[in-house]
Amino acid sequence: MPIRLDDARLTLIGLLRRQLQLRHYSPRTEDAYVSWVRRYVRFHGMQHPSRLGPVELRTFLSSLVTTGNVSAATQNQARAAIMFLYRDALAQGTPWTEAVEIAKRPHRIPVVLTRDEVRVVIAGMSGMARLVALLLYGGGLRLNEALTLRLKDVDFEARTIAVRDGKGSKDRLTVLPDTVIPLLRAHLVRVERLWRLDTQKPNWVIPLPNAFAVKSPHAVQDFRWYWLFPARRAFVDEKSGAPSRAHLHATVVQRSVSSAVRAAGILKRATPHTFRHSFATHLLESGYDIRTIQELMGHADVNTTMIYTHVLNRGGRGVRSPADG
Repeated sequence: MPIRLDDARLTLIGLLRRQLQLRHYSPRTEDAYVSWVRRYVRFHGMQHPSRLGPVELRTFLSSLVTTGNVSAATQNQARAAIMFLYRDALAQGTPWTEAVEIAKRPHRIPVVLTRDEVRVVIAGMSGMARLVALLLYGGGLRLNEALTLRLKDVDFEARTIAVRDGKGSKDRLTVLPDTVIPLLRAHLVRVERLWRLDTQKPNWVIPLPNAFAVKSPHAVQDFRWYWLFPARRAFVDEKSGAPSRAHLHATVVQRSVSSAVRAAGILKRATPHTFRHSFATHLLESGYDIRTIQELMGHADVNTTMIYTHVLNRGGRGVRSPADG
């Protein structure tokens, strides 16, 4: 895509943000890409990227490993950010950019909790963090997918949760556990009370995806678009100056899970994402087919889902150790 005349007046970061937003990248990805480009420029003495080439790019990526000790996934994210800068923001998709190798990611088996461990950990949590954990495990959601749920995304009658704009900008349906329904209904009473207090504030709005607020201006105060897990504190939007409220922050759930795992004496390195791994593994244990689990998890490739079959093989391909004979 050629650079437009009004793009020429933007700073490098402004141009990068504009192109990311035009392509509907998520705010989290936008911030991550901007951060990597800034590090790239600073690493090379504030030189403009157009003056740099494959040697400088490889030197930067190598330094992330040699001095920063980052993982292959982090190194590949940095590479993707800089590739986007050259290809889409600067419109300099030269052959050498694609020739910069992708770091090989190690094959790792996911951490999975047993059913009893899941019960103990969730029992050690409280408040909204506990409800979020129940949905992570009960529906196989990613943490950000659960936190960004709107009230309209939960269907109590159909027992489903609609994940909107998940990883890869895909929508999907997953299961709403029966055991969570009474807890969620009680939670919604408190959420509605908070929503009524919010909507009494002058010019109050709820953040909406993309340009939906322009298409449906009344949706900014519609209860259906309110967060399922709203943050405790409101804020003032920088662009409009209107009072608003974000969803619950990820760190609230992360800290709660970490504390519950420690209190339970579990030595596994469990995080909120471990509930998602446990969801898939326990479904396999219950006899559900791999394609159904793939659909519920939102995996584009069934090979990604197949990793959970390795977890079930209990070391040594499921054989019984002679020491146990």
